[in-house]
This record gives sequence, C-alpha cells and structure tokens, in this order.
Amino acid sequence: MKIVIPGGAGQVGTILNRALGAAGHEVVVLTRRPVRAGEVGWDGSTLGPWTAEIDGSDVVVNLAGRSVSCRYTGANLKAMMDSRVRSTEIVGEAIAGAARPPRVWLQMSTATVYAHRFDAPHDEATGVIGGHEPDVPGYWSYSVDIARAWERALHEADTPHTRKVALRSAMVMSPDRGGVFDVLLRLARLGLGGPVAGGRQYVSWIHEHDFVRAAEYLIARDDLAGPVNLAAPEPLPQRAFMSALRSAARVPVGLPATKAMAEIGAFVLRSDTELLLKSRRVVPGRLLDAGFGFTHPNWPDAARELVRRRREERRAAGVRPSSDPSRTGA
Repeated sequence: MKIVIPGGAGQVGTILNRALGAAGHEVVVLTRRPVRAGEVGWDGSTLGPWTAEIDGSDVVVNLAGRSVSCRYTGANLKAMMDSRVRSTEIVGEAIAGAARPPRVWLQMSTATVYAHRFDAPHDEATGVIGGHEPDVPGYWSYSVDIARAWERALHEADTPHTRKVALRSAMVMSPDRGGVFDVLLRLARLGLGGPVAGGRQYVSWIHEHDFVRAAEYLIARDDLAGPVNLAAPEPLPQRAFMSALRSAARVPVGLPATKAMAEIGAFVLRSDTELLLKSRRVVPGRLLDAGFGFTHPNWPDAARELVRRRREERRAAGVRPSSDPSRTGA
C-alpha cells in the first residue's frame, strides 16, 4: 500500500514510518522541512504539489499539529488550535480533489477530549466529553475545544469515498529519544518519579507496538469509522504508573511532588501542569468490541519491555553498563 503521513516527522510519525516501511509499504511523509528520502514538503495550510502524493494513495494518516509539550500561553494555544484544524481542513480538501482518493483517512485526535474524572473510565459510547468540570483550571477547557474542533474538521470534510477515523490517542510509549517515555524515564532516574499532587489522577497510555497494530487494524477493518480510543485497556493512577516505571528501571526511590512543585517543574521544562494533573481514564471500547488484542495491555510489563529495549540500545551504542543509571539506581 501507499501510505501518506502528513506531519509524520515527529515521534509518532517516526514510529509509524519505521513499522509500516518495514512491513513493505510505500510511506510518504509530508513535512515542512523535508531532508530524507520519502519526505515531501508542505506547509500544512495550503494546497500545493504535495497533493499529488495523496491522489492515488491507499491510506492517509494525518498527524499534523503543533506539539502540546509547551507552556499553555494564549499564543501557543492558538497555534495548537490553528495548526490542527487547518491541516485537517487542507488534507480534506486534497482528498476531496483527488481523482483517486484514498480509501481510508486516519486522523490524529486526542484522549484529552474526555473529562477529568476519577470515578469511571471513558469509552467511546459512554465517555464524558470534557470542558465543564468543576474545580479544574479554566484554561483546561481550551484543550477540549481544540480536540473537538480537530474532530469537527474531519467530520465536515467532504470525502464521500474515503472512510474517516478519529484516533483519540493516549500517550504513545516508545524508547525513542525525546518521546514521553524518554522524559518520564529520565525523571525516574533522577529520583523525581514519585506521585504528583497525590498521584490519584489516571494515566492513559499505549505501547508503540499496539499503536501501530491498531492503526493497521483500523486500515483493514472497513466497518470501523468515527472516533476510536487508542489506549491500553488498563489505565492506572499516576502513583502506580510511576512506581511500575521505577521498578522497571531499578530506581528504588521517587520523591513526591506537590501541585506547586509540579507547576515549577512544568515551567522549567517549558510544559504545562495539565499534562501531569488531568486524570485521563480512557479505555479502548470499540477496539476491544471489534476483537482487537493488545500485546501490551498492562503497564508494568510494558514498562519492563521498554526499559529493556532502551538498555539494549545503549549497549549497542557503546554505553558501558556501569554508566547506565538504570543499573546503578542513579
């Protein structure tokens, strides 16, 4: 198959490109700064020569959008909204104008669309859309607005010959440098992997292998359209999540952090506390109902597999075991 991935130069795009290419598919990445074979330039907002890649392709997986790993200033929130909505609109226009449109369009979305809650999990049928929760910062609702506008742009695209799926994805865990797992593992190795603000808030996640397998499954299943949660079936409280990561990394201690300390840490990391404090208890109802089986359904096993692969990569790169903090407890 020919698979086109707009915005595919980031962490998730790299994961998909690597796996789909290894499976023998032709993968074309649309990026603002093409530097490698298989990359084509686009600006994410206007039609151009890149549309020829979509015409005649089999699948489009749109991942474009400004990273959420930033401070939630007004300017950054606007950039998140504009980049997601406009790139989705322009991909829809390219598909609508194609003489041979792709048969399926997987559009990245986010599990952040669901409400902050502790009492029950969110699936696609019964989950509560966020934006009106009491006792949370008011600006959190803007993240939900972004997610809803993102999916609305997908829904409104006039592509009658192309099946559309919104990927409400949790955090994708891989051992790649710069990804969310990399950041969490470094925090754990520094002794900072304890509970944040009590650690009751749920963490939803998905292993990279299951993310790829779910994407392939959704491409193959002609009967699945609309929102689909991409999350492991066993979300867990942040306290337990980090405890399992510390155990996998052989780090005995994780210092707790108050809400105020989390705010300072987020400021230093140029990020936002919503990423740490919002309770995301999301489960993959539609995937499970359709018979999809997860290879990494629980976090302790997934964390051990990811840490093992990170160690193997370090060894392959010539890093001596004695200097590996995950082996010394540093």
